[in-house]
Amino acid sequence: MLRALIFDFDGVIADAEPVHMRAFQEVLSEEGLSLSREEYYDRYLALDDKTFFTTVFKDRGKRFDKTLIKSLMDRKSGCYDRFIRENIVIFPGVPNFVKNASKRYALAIGSGALRHEIEFILEYAGIREEFKVITSAEDVTNCKPDPEVFIKALKRINASLISDAKIYPHECLVVEDSIYGIKAAHSAGMRCLAVSNSYPVQKLSEADMVVNGLNEVKIEDLEKLF
Repeated sequence: MLRALIFDFDGVIADAEPVHMRAFQEVLSEEGLSLSREEYYDRYLALDDKTFFTTVFKDRGKRFDKTLIKSLMDRKSGCYDRFIRENIVIFPGVPNFVKNASKRYALAIGSGALRHEIEFILEYAGIREEFKVITSAEDVTNCKPDPEVFIKALKRINASLISDAKIYPHECLVVEDSIYGIKAAHSAGMRCLAVSNSYPVQKLSEADMVVNGLNEVKIEDLEKLF
């Protein structure tokens, strides 16, 4: 039985991955480093900011410390905030899908994005109130494909319930756009619906269901997965 939906954010709710990439590219260029679109989508998409910069510097053989990583993260956040206000794109059908799903299930966000980034766009899309739980980069130690973000999101969902009817992982569906996200969902014991907003359908084949967008999904389709 399906009782809860946990949504990734970037690439699922909003088309923000290109904005994140642009912000990463700008900050890296200040450090004399480049980042191609192919590299970002093949290796770095789904990483939180801290893990992204740490991994890139390791991959490039560059020295770094906690102070530098914190500076890079702050600069990237500033770039992202500036860019996103000019480029807010909500994927087709998302608001209606979220509003309809909220009438039947507990909804949460489980994302590697920063909380203020998530809340800003949810407010813009008019669906902030549908999400009782937001688990963001500030709330976890390990990013996807580690399942921590989804496990914590479910824990918070259960803490928010009025009844004592606990929701279990096998009663949850994660909505994702990335390969790492699918792996994290399954590692958490949850099923996964993947949308091909960031990767082609064939690369998302490990998901329990793959669609081109939430605008083509009906609630009845989700129930069949359970």
